[in-house]
Amino acid sequence: MSNQTEQHQFIDASDTKDVPPGKMKHVEAEEKEILLANTDGKVYALCDRCSHMNAPLSMGTLNGKVITCPMHGARFDVTTGKKVGEPMAPDPSKFPEPIPEGLQKMFARSAEIMSKVKTYDQPTYETRVEGNRVKVRM
Repeated sequence: MSNQTEQHQFIDASDTKDVPPGKMKHVEAEEKEILLANTDGKVYALCDRCSHMNAPLSMGTLNGKVITCPMHGARFDVTTGKKVGEPMAPDPSKFPEPIPEGLQKMFARSAEIMSKVKTYDQPTYETRVEGNRVKVRM
């Protein structure tokens, strides 16, 4: 029977040069997709799949300590995983060209469905840097 510390080992996730300040990186470890984000010189790790509609957060934007999901704009604090901004449905009235009625109905239905999807805080993982390696506790 393994003890608690054996179950939650730090694993090697990345070279520090691959996650410079203000940048982020997608890594996979132990069948989990993880976002590494460097904010103010410290690397944080959180689930890379948005808790709203499962989009990869690593394809979004990092501004300070806030990651914005590329799909619907949900925002999370990378230092805590806490949700700091709700997702937003696309607004067809802001599109440059008139939208056919069928597409308008599709957007309206999509917005209705999206409004029922709850967005939760992101799971986070403890990190540490050893030499030039980023380690994540799994």
